[in-house]
Amino acid sequence: MSGANMDHWPERTDLAATFQWAARLNMHEGVANHFSLAVDEDGTQFLINPNQVHFSNIRASDLLLLDANDPDVLSGPNAPDPTAWGLHASIHRQCPHARCLMHTHSIWATVLACLEDSTLLPIDQNTATFFNRYVVDDAFGGLAFEDEGIRCAKMLSDPAKKVMVMGNHGVLVVGASVADTFNRLYYFERAAETYVRALQTGQKLRVLSDDIAEKTARELDDYPGQADAHLREIRMRLDAENNIYAQ
Repeated sequence: MSGANMDHWPERTDLAATFQWAARLNMHEGVANHFSLAVDEDGTQFLINPNQVHFSNIRASDLLLLDANDPDVLSGPNAPDPTAWGLHASIHRQCPHARCLMHTHSIWATVLACLEDSTLLPIDQNTATFFNRYVVDDAFGGLAFEDEGIRCAKMLSDPAKKVMVMGNHGVLVVGASVADTFNRLYYFERAAETYVRALQTGQKLRVLSDDIAEKTARELDDYPGQADAHLREIRMRLDAENNIYAQ
């Protein structure tokens, strides 16, 4: 392990743990999809998974440290996946409030993204969590190279919008930390599953009022310590199994 790969070690181990747990939950896409974390004040230096490595094989020391303003990143010897660079570098460059980004093609969120109307109606506590806190991208333009990444970054300029339902593609979640972002990713997938399964019944949905949905979302915005506890418990489980994430 090189000395450079020891930099930002607490951040590396947190991020690596979420790759492992996402794989455990089948929220991965083979050797595709990417999580990143800004590690400097302006958000342009960031950690991200190495190119073409399965989530279940990612260790803290494997994570790449990239500079979103370096035009030569893709020509280097340890270049990231081009779509990871196109999407994540663009957002880290343009949205400094988005400290951590998690993009997946997780099943239920992707099903939601493939509906003609990808609105997530507030029908329970989890779906209400995201009321007025997500955007729907209905202009999918192909793989997330630089132009697509820049377009997506513009849609996340509002710090209140923490989730992008990427129409015909998947989901992108942003947050203030690894714990905050992974917790949001987990609950969005749960919310999407509940909503899609409810639609599958063919029965009329019991939709919460806007007032109650917003009240619920605000209460969960401020719910004390849940995200940090979620990640702590994940790490404890992985440590008990002698998982490779912290190597």
